[in-house]
Amino acid sequence: MLILNGIIHTMDGEAVDSGFVQLQGERIQAVGHMSQLPAGAEQDQILDARGGHVLPGLLDIHCHVGLYGAGVGAEGDDLNETSDPCTPHLRALDGVNPLDDYFREARQAGVTCLLTGPGSTNPIGGQSVLLKTAGRVADRMVVRAPAAMKFALGENPKRAYGKRGDRPMTRMATAALIRESLTRALDYHLRWERAQASQEEDGPEFDAKLDALRPVMAGKLAAHFHAHRADDMVTAIRLAREFGLECVLVHGTEGHLIADYLAKEGVPVITGPILTDRSKPELANLTMENTAILARAGVQVAICTDHPETPIQHLLLCAALAAKAGMDEEEALAAVTINAACIAGVGDRLGSLTPGKDGDVVVMDGHPLDWRSQVTHVLIDGREVERI
Repeated sequence: MLILNGIIHTMDGEAVDSGFVQLQGERIQAVGHMSQLPAGAEQDQILDARGGHVLPGLLDIHCHVGLYGAGVGAEGDDLNETSDPCTPHLRALDGVNPLDDYFREARQAGVTCLLTGPGSTNPIGGQSVLLKTAGRVADRMVVRAPAAMKFALGENPKRAYGKRGDRPMTRMATAALIRESLTRALDYHLRWERAQASQEEDGPEFDAKLDALRPVMAGKLAAHFHAHRADDMVTAIRLAREFGLECVLVHGTEGHLIADYLAKEGVPVITGPILTDRSKPELANLTMENTAILARAGVQVAICTDHPETPIQHLLLCAALAAKAGMDEEEALAAVTINAACIAGVGDRLGSLTPGKDGDVVVMDGHPLDWRSQVTHVLIDGREVERI
C-alpha cells in the first residue's frame, strides 16, 4: 500500500508537506516527501490522500469499550465486580465483547488501538487489556495483555461500598486496603523469586490475587490509578513510591492545581474525560485547561475519553478542545498518538509513522484538530478497514 500526496504528521519529527507513506505487509516501510518516493513504489496499491492529512492511528488508553455495551443494559455491563473490593486477578480480556458497536465507531473515528479495563468501584479492579479495534476475536486483537493493573481512589470505592456498610467507607480505608494487598503481594513475590533462585526453598502456595500482582511488584506492569482530586493523586504517588510501582495517573482532574509537583515526580497523567459535567464533588475543579497546564509544566500527558463517559468517537475532538484551551497543537496530537503509545508501553510499535512500526494509519480530509475534518480511510496492520 502506498499513500500519496498527503500532509504527513509523522509524530516523529516535523510534518511533511506533500509526502507519502509506504507500507509493506503489516508494517510501515518508508515515509518521506514525494520527491523521495522509492523507485518502483508506484507499483504498490495506491491510496491518493489528495492533499489531506495523514497521521498515525489514534490511541485511547483509558476507556471501557467492549465492557459496557451500547444500549443493552445490565447484560452489557461488565465493568465492576462488586462481590469483592480487591480483584486484581480479574482480566478485562475475559469480559470484552469485540462485537460491541463502539469498536466500529472507534475505527471510523480513527481510533485504531484502545486500552479498556475494569471500572473504578474497586480499590484494585483488575487487569486492563490493549487491543486493536479491528477484529471479531478479542484474542487476535491483543497488543498487550495485561496492559495495566487498575487501582481506584476517591469517591467511587467509598460510595459503592460505604452505602451498603462495607469497607472501604473512607479514603483512608481505600488506601489501607490497597496497602494491605500490596504488602501481601510483595511478600508473595519475594518468596516466589527466592524459590526460583533456589532448588531447596519452596515457593508460596498459589494465590490468584497475589500472583496477578506479581508483575506489578516486579515493575513489569504499570499501576493505573483512578484519581480526580489532587490529594488522591498524591496518595497514589505515595503508595507507588512505598512499593516501587510504575505509576500512571488516570483522569487527574485537579492536576492543574499541583502541576509542578507532578512534573517533579515524573508521573504520566492520562487526562479526561474533558467532555463531561461536574457530576460529582471531586469534579468541582474540572477545567478544559487542565491538560495544557500539565503539558506546559513538563508532565507527560495523554488524553482519553473514558468511554462511555465521553463516546470514544470524540477522542480527536477532546484533543482539539485541549488545543483550544491553550495546549500546543502538536502536543495535543501527541496526546492521542505517540505520548499515549509510550505511556501504554508500546511506543516501539505504535503512535508514530516510523518505518518498522505497525501499519496503523489514518487519512483525513482536513487538519486533525479541525472539528469539521472527516476521517476518509483507516488502516490497521497495513490493511484498510474503513473507507468513508
